[in-house]
Amino acid sequence: MSDIHSFPPIAGPNARILILGSIPGKASLEAGEYYAHPRNQFWPIIAELLQCGPLVDYPRKIQALLDANIAVWDVMQSCYRPGSLDSAIDKNTVVANDFPGFLAVHPLIHYIFFNGATAEQAFRRLVLPDLARPDIHLQSLPSTSPAHAALSFQQKLDRWGVIASGLKSTEI
Repeated sequence: MSDIHSFPPIAGPNARILILGSIPGKASLEAGEYYAHPRNQFWPIIAELLQCGPLVDYPRKIQALLDANIAVWDVMQSCYRPGSLDSAIDKNTVVANDFPGFLAVHPLIHYIFFNGATAEQAFRRLVLPDLARPDIHLQSLPSTSPAHAALSFQQKLDRWGVIASGLKSTEI
């Protein structure tokens, strides 16, 4: 794997929350789906948070996000990455997605959650300095990647619970 590109965002017109990854891994790129690696805990965590039962097929996964007004995207539009790990990303080749344009079309988004440290670091370095939206709350979450095994599923779920709290209230 070398030059890679992200997917279009999953986002409905009423999205209030944006979850950002870094860029799709090999399994996701091959499947053409966000978080396609069978051991990635993103979809099981989302199913628990939304209390919507197992999310078996990709269209149902996307619909669950849209119904909950959650958008999903990646910070990076493209980069050079040999292999599948974020640590292999050549930082000098990273091109960020168009966040000013995306947020202009989705003005209800006031919360951005980062699925892992690489997504947050790239956003803060490449996007935040030029982002004219001081009303957006940024928060780190532990990566759902199988490469991030320092936390158990339950520990990750507990930390990701802030998203469910935000969906139930006007403030997180």
